[in-house]
Amino acid sequence: MAWLRIFLSMLSAISLISVEFAFATSKQDIKTFDGIVTSMPEAQSPIRRYETWFPSDEKPGTVIVKASEKRLYLILGESRAMKYGIGVAREGFEWSAQLKVSMKRQWPDWTPPEEMIKRQPDLPRHMDGGPDNPLGARALYLGATLYRIHGSNEPETIGTAVSSGCIRMANEDIIDLYERVPVGAKVIIEP
Repeated sequence: MAWLRIFLSMLSAISLISVEFAFATSKQDIKTFDGIVTSMPEAQSPIRRYETWFPSDEKPGTVIVKASEKRLYLILGESRAMKYGIGVAREGFEWSAQLKVSMKRQWPDWTPPEEMIKRQPDLPRHMDGGPDNPLGARALYLGATLYRIHGSNEPETIGTAVSSGCIRMANEDIIDLYERVPVGAKVIIEP
Protein backbone atom coordinates (compact mmCIF):
# COMPACT_ATOMS: atom_id res chain seq x y z
CA MET A 1 0.00 0.00 0.00
CA ALA A 2 2.86 2.40 0.77
CA TRP A 3 4.23 2.01 -2.76
CA LEU A 4 0.80 2.90 -4.17
CA ARG A 5 0.72 6.15 -2.14
CA ILE A 6 4.27 7.00 -3.28
CA PHE A 7 3.36 6.25 -6.90
CA LEU A 8 0.20 8.42 -6.72
CA SER A 9 2.16 11.26 -5.07
CA MET A 10 4.78 11.12 -7.83
CA LEU A 11 2.08 11.02 -10.52
CA SER A 12 0.37 14.01 -8.93
CA ALA A 13 3.66 15.95 -8.81
CA ILE A 14 4.41 15.14 -12.48
CA SER A 15 0.91 16.29 -13.47
CA LEU A 16 1.35 19.55 -11.55
CA ILE A 17 4.73 20.19 -13.21
CA SER A 18 3.18 19.47 -16.63
CA VAL A 19 0.35 21.94 -15.99
CA GLU A 20 2.78 24.63 -14.81
CA PHE A 21 5.00 23.97 -17.84
CA ALA A 22 2.01 24.32 -20.18
CA PHE A 23 1.16 27.72 -18.70
CA ALA A 24 4.79 28.85 -18.81
CA THR A 25 5.07 27.75 -22.44
CA SER A 26 1.85 29.56 -23.25
CA LYS A 27 3.09 32.81 -21.68
CA GLN A 28 6.40 32.42 -23.52
CA ASP A 29 4.58 31.89 -26.82
CA ILE A 30 2.56 35.06 -26.22
CA LYS A 31 5.71 37.06 -25.53
CA THR A 32 7.50 35.54 -28.55
CA PHE A 33 4.57 36.13 -30.93
CA ASP A 34 4.14 39.71 -29.63
CA GLY A 35 7.84 40.35 -30.30
CA ILE A 36 7.52 39.04 -33.85
CA VAL A 37 4.59 41.25 -34.87
CA THR A 38 5.67 44.41 -33.08
CA SER A 39 9.13 44.29 -34.69
CA MET A 40 7.81 44.08 -38.26
CA PRO A 41 7.27 47.50 -39.92
CA GLU A 42 4.98 45.86 -42.49
CA ALA A 43 2.71 44.67 -39.65
CA GLN A 44 1.97 48.21 -38.49
CA SER A 45 -1.30 49.98 -39.12
CA PRO A 46 -1.42 52.39 -42.06
CA ILE A 47 -3.56 54.58 -39.73
CA ARG A 48 -1.69 55.54 -36.57
CA ARG A 49 -3.50 55.64 -33.21
CA TYR A 50 -3.48 58.85 -31.21
CA GLU A 51 -5.28 60.64 -28.40
CA THR A 52 -7.92 63.08 -29.63
CA TRP A 53 -10.67 65.45 -28.51
CA PHE A 54 -13.90 63.43 -28.30
CA PRO A 55 -16.78 64.84 -26.23
CA SER A 56 -18.97 61.98 -24.99
CA ASP A 57 -21.39 61.20 -22.17
CA GLU A 58 -20.04 57.64 -22.06
CA LYS A 59 -17.87 56.66 -19.11
CA PRO A 60 -14.12 56.01 -19.50
CA GLY A 61 -13.36 52.53 -20.83
CA THR A 62 -16.30 52.53 -23.25
CA VAL A 63 -15.47 51.53 -26.82
CA ILE A 64 -17.28 53.28 -29.67
CA VAL A 65 -16.92 51.90 -33.19
CA LYS A 66 -17.84 54.33 -35.95
CA ALA A 67 -17.96 52.02 -38.95
CA SER A 68 -18.61 54.82 -41.45
CA GLU A 69 -15.37 56.53 -40.32
CA LYS A 70 -13.48 53.22 -40.03
CA ARG A 71 -12.37 54.36 -36.59
CA LEU A 72 -12.63 53.01 -33.06
CA TYR A 73 -12.66 55.36 -30.06
CA LEU A 74 -11.76 54.33 -26.52
CA ILE A 75 -13.25 56.88 -24.13
CA LEU A 76 -10.57 58.19 -21.76
CA GLY A 77 -12.69 60.83 -19.99
CA GLU A 78 -12.56 64.63 -19.88
CA SER A 79 -13.62 64.81 -23.57
CA ARG A 80 -10.61 62.72 -24.67
CA ALA A 81 -10.43 59.39 -26.48
CA MET A 82 -7.80 57.15 -28.01
CA LYS A 83 -8.54 56.91 -31.75
CA TYR A 84 -7.61 53.81 -33.76
CA GLY A 85 -7.93 52.89 -37.44
CA ILE A 86 -10.02 49.78 -38.06
CA GLY A 87 -11.25 47.47 -40.80
CA VAL A 88 -15.02 47.00 -40.82
CA ALA A 89 -17.74 44.81 -42.34
CA ARG A 90 -18.04 44.79 -46.09
CA GLU A 91 -21.32 45.62 -47.83
CA GLY A 92 -24.11 43.29 -46.77
CA PHE A 93 -22.44 42.39 -43.47
CA GLU A 94 -22.84 45.72 -41.65
CA TRP A 95 -24.46 45.77 -38.23
CA SER A 96 -24.91 47.95 -35.17
CA ALA A 97 -25.46 47.13 -31.51
CA GLN A 98 -24.63 47.95 -27.94
CA LEU A 99 -22.83 45.04 -26.26
CA LYS A 100 -20.29 44.24 -23.59
CA VAL A 101 -16.88 42.62 -23.87
CA SER A 102 -17.71 39.08 -22.75
CA MET A 103 -14.24 37.55 -23.01
CA LYS A 104 -10.66 38.45 -23.94
CA ARG A 105 -8.02 36.17 -25.48
CA GLN A 106 -4.33 36.52 -26.36
CA TRP A 107 -3.35 34.90 -29.68
CA PRO A 108 -6.78 33.23 -29.93
CA ASP A 109 -7.55 30.10 -31.89
CA TRP A 110 -9.93 30.55 -34.82
CA THR A 111 -12.77 28.27 -35.87
CA PRO A 112 -14.67 29.85 -38.78
CA PRO A 113 -18.47 29.67 -38.41
CA GLU A 114 -20.36 27.34 -40.75
CA GLU A 115 -21.83 30.32 -42.67
CA MET A 116 -18.32 31.53 -43.49
CA ILE A 117 -17.19 28.05 -44.56
CA LYS A 118 -20.20 27.83 -46.90
CA ARG A 119 -19.14 31.11 -48.54
CA GLN A 120 -15.43 30.17 -48.57
CA PRO A 121 -15.10 26.36 -48.62
CA ASP A 122 -11.29 26.52 -48.83
CA LEU A 123 -11.02 27.95 -45.29
CA PRO A 124 -9.40 25.77 -42.64
CA ARG A 125 -11.84 24.28 -40.14
CA HIS A 126 -9.62 25.41 -37.23
CA MET A 127 -6.39 27.36 -36.73
CA ASP A 128 -4.33 27.53 -33.56
CA GLY A 129 -3.40 31.00 -32.35
CA GLY A 130 -0.20 32.51 -33.71
CA PRO A 131 1.17 35.08 -36.17
CA ASP A 132 -0.52 33.38 -39.17
CA ASN A 133 -3.97 33.25 -37.55
CA PRO A 134 -6.48 35.76 -39.01
CA LEU A 135 -7.61 36.83 -35.51
CA GLY A 136 -4.17 38.21 -34.83
CA ALA A 137 -2.61 39.02 -31.47
CA ARG A 138 -5.71 39.61 -29.34
CA ALA A 139 -9.48 39.34 -29.47
CA LEU A 140 -12.25 41.03 -27.52
CA TYR A 141 -15.38 38.90 -27.81
CA LEU A 142 -18.63 40.85 -28.07
CA GLY A 143 -21.53 39.55 -25.99
CA ALA A 144 -22.91 36.22 -27.18
CA THR A 145 -22.36 37.10 -30.85
CA LEU A 146 -19.85 35.57 -33.25
CA TYR A 147 -18.30 39.02 -33.65
CA ARG A 148 -15.02 40.21 -32.17
CA ILE A 149 -12.73 43.18 -32.17
CA HIS A 150 -9.50 41.44 -33.11
CA GLY A 151 -6.04 41.82 -34.54
CA SER A 152 -5.17 41.07 -38.12
CA ASN A 153 -2.24 39.64 -40.02
CA GLU A 154 -3.38 41.83 -42.94
CA PRO A 155 -2.77 45.40 -41.69
CA GLU A 156 -3.31 46.70 -45.22
CA THR A 157 -7.06 46.06 -44.66
CA ILE A 158 -7.20 48.69 -41.90
CA GLY A 159 -9.28 51.61 -43.16
CA THR A 160 -11.32 49.39 -45.50
CA ALA A 161 -14.64 47.51 -45.45
CA VAL A 162 -13.57 43.90 -45.94
CA SER A 163 -14.64 41.68 -43.01
CA SER A 164 -17.63 39.39 -42.48
CA GLY A 165 -18.69 41.55 -39.54
CA CYS A 166 -15.76 41.59 -37.12
CA ILE A 167 -13.82 44.75 -36.36
CA ARG A 168 -10.17 44.40 -37.41
CA MET A 169 -7.22 46.25 -35.94
CA ALA A 170 -3.50 46.13 -36.58
CA ASN A 171 -1.87 43.79 -34.05
CA GLU A 172 0.02 46.62 -32.33
CA ASP A 173 -3.28 48.46 -31.83
CA ILE A 174 -5.29 45.50 -30.56
CA ILE A 175 -2.49 44.76 -28.07
CA ASP A 176 -2.78 48.36 -26.83
CA LEU A 177 -6.60 48.24 -26.67
CA TYR A 178 -6.58 44.81 -24.98
CA GLU A 179 -4.51 46.20 -22.10
CA ARG A 180 -6.89 49.14 -21.62
CA VAL A 181 -10.31 47.44 -21.90
CA PRO A 182 -11.62 45.04 -19.24
CA VAL A 183 -14.15 42.25 -19.60
CA GLY A 184 -17.57 43.84 -19.10
CA ALA A 185 -16.67 47.08 -20.89
CA LYS A 186 -19.45 48.64 -22.96
CA VAL A 187 -19.03 48.50 -26.74
CA ILE A 188 -21.17 50.61 -29.05
CA ILE A 189 -21.12 49.66 -32.75
CA GLU A 190 -22.46 52.49 -34.91
CA PRO A 191 -23.06 52.29 -38.66
